[in-house]
Amino acid sequence: MLHTLLIVAGAILQLLGLAGCILPVLAGPPLNFFGLVLLGLAEGWDIFSPTLWLILTAVTVLTLVLDYVLPISGARKYGSTKWGTWGAVLGMVLGVFLFPPFGLILGAFSGAIIGELLAGKKNREAIRAGWGIFVGYFISMLLKLVASGLMTFFFVKALV
Repeated sequence: MLHTLLIVAGAILQLLGLAGCILPVLAGPPLNFFGLVLLGLAEGWDIFSPTLWLILTAVTVLTLVLDYVLPISGARKYGSTKWGTWGAVLGMVLGVFLFPPFGLILGAFSGAIIGELLAGKKNREAIRAGWGIFVGYFISMLLKLVASGLMTFFFVKALV
């Protein structure tokens, strides 16, 4: 019974992890990783080699760090201010709820532009800064999807 419960909970975490790559309220790769940990508890830790466990741990931590670093790097590279960054975050959160599923990306982009305009930048500069934040968030989201997809693959492969 516990064995089945751990596997079902792990599978649910895999799905939530994949959703978390797009939804800002869920931490995608960590959820996938904890789903693998539940599978390890259910099936025995030898389902994956120690090296693979270390690699998956490193991938999870790296995606967490890059999730914060990439949007800020994109913002700085394209000349964004703190107003643009906060506008992107607020726009992303609002966009997810108001215009799913594309609201995340469109919200971050438009929020960054609005933030930059409020900071006093001209239209062209605001759009450039918004683009930088958009690129950073998009690359971060793609990396999370790759990491979560990889962990979901290993989860399913271990069960089959």
